[in-house]
Amino acid sequence: MAELVYPPVLLTAKTLFRVLDNRFKIAGTEHIPATGGAVIACNHISYLDFIYCGLGALPAKRLVRFMAKKEIFDNKIAGPLMRGMHHIPVDRDAGMASFREGVNRLKAGEVVGIFPEATISRSFTVKEIKSGAVRMAAAAHVPIIPMALWGTQRLWTKGRPKTLTKRHMPISVLVGEPMLPVKGEDRELLAKNLRTRMSELLDQVQAEYPEAPRSLDEKWWLPAHLGGTAPTPEEAAELDAKRD
Repeated sequence: MAELVYPPVLLTAKTLFRVLDNRFKIAGTEHIPATGGAVIACNHISYLDFIYCGLGALPAKRLVRFMAKKEIFDNKIAGPLMRGMHHIPVDRDAGMASFREGVNRLKAGEVVGIFPEATISRSFTVKEIKSGAVRMAAAAHVPIIPMALWGTQRLWTKGRPKTLTKRHMPISVLVGEPMLPVKGEDRELLAKNLRTRMSELLDQVQAEYPEAPRSLDEKWWLPAHLGGTAPTPEEAAELDAKRD
């Protein structure tokens, strides 16, 4: 398929990264296959995660097709960009069509990006995940590549103002070893294992992150179990339930 939109969008993003002097640490990219289909399953802590998740695949020269809610495609500004980059709309009222499209893309050799938690994690831990990522990988007979992001929540996340112009922001991207679904393997067990792998990667990037909150006010971006003031997973679930 023609790539008329994705390259200039990437160029714009890279230019912005240079202007802001973002400090990236990207590791494990050798786990992303150079050819063939694969599912990238990434944690979700920011509205900008698709940008940084996609960045993690660039060393392998792969463009990631993200599955995103249909409402984004309906937006007058974001919609044309999403369609131009050949991302996949997800209509919650017609989920099977999105699932089939994702499987078809995987079988065609594309890399499909999924945020299995479905929504941003307010606790900055890995929430319970949906089984769609593992079911798609199993149906297409392709590997699942777990990934963890950290630092993106400091730019723009739920319940916080945007700080998109903040300079010298450290952003960590860690790619884990592939998981290949085995025929007949229990999908719920595989999803549980995927969540464990994603959590381990997230623990690692959090432990290696080069900055810590400098004041009590800054502790909002640190999870509660690390001494931060972010909601606990239980508190986050209650907040999500109130807004549903």
